[in-house]
Amino acid sequence: MENEKLRLDKYLWAIRLFKTRSVASVACEKGRVKMNGEAIKASRTVRINDVYEVKTEEKRWTIKVTGILPKRVQFKEAILFYEDLTPPEETERIAFQTASFYSGKRHSKIGRPTKKERRDLDDFTENI
Repeated sequence: MENEKLRLDKYLWAIRLFKTRSVASVACEKGRVKMNGEAIKASRTVRINDVYEVKTEEKRWTIKVTGILPKRVQFKEAILFYEDLTPPEETERIAFQTASFYSGKRHSKIGRPTKKERRDLDDFTENI
């Protein structure tokens, strides 16, 4: 299995860092996947013990290849094929960013009234 050749874009897709293989390929083209500080091509062959710096939309990963995974599998199985070397500061930054992210839901007591609040206002103004 160690002699098996596997493209980098296919590996990144298989370990579930990217949703599709084409998205992984585009990330390689745009220089978001690096090895030793240099951008690498999607066609590069993955080898065990390679260390990659991968920038996805959500997070910056630093991963070490611990096994070759030629096909996409469940997340529980996929995490066995790489070691996450991402620094703790990055994980903390993501947690803070997620907590402060605006979900689009209207905060209570701010903005336009809801239908119930509008009915209550109408009832209140009619009784004056």
